[in-house]
Amino acid sequence: MMLDVDHFKKFNDRYGHQAGDDALQRIAAVVGTFAKRPLDLAARYGGEELAVILFDVSRENATRIAAQLRAAVQNLQIPHADQALGVVTLSVGVAILHPTLERSPEGVVQLADQALYAAKRDGRNGVRVCEREYEALSTGTFQVL
Repeated sequence: MMLDVDHFKKFNDRYGHQAGDDALQRIAAVVGTFAKRPLDLAARYGGEELAVILFDVSRENATRIAAQLRAAVQNLQIPHADQALGVVTLSVGVAILHPTLERSPEGVVQLADQALYAAKRDGRNGVRVCEREYEALSTGTFQVL
């Protein structure tokens, strides 16, 4: 999963960078609770983006977990006057793949990023899942044209 705090630049511009750092720490603490098993991982990917890697989950479970994660961040009720709901929200892109030796980690990151940008295009504060797009590939890195 790739996660992006919606309109975070506007948040920093309005409330200041210290408030932005505090918000990211609160969000990261919540995100970290979703990486429960030994092979699961939650990490900051860069800026206001975070990543969650879940090992051996079905599409249904990954979608459910992503929706729960999105709701948990919204439920923090961090004020954000530049958001329609008035609180910080999260967009989530989920990529599901079955690893093979021919596929690179970059490919799944790119697929999750594509799903994330689809969630943003759909209005933000949502979850998008990509899976079948990856299955047709023989290499790990690709671009949607």
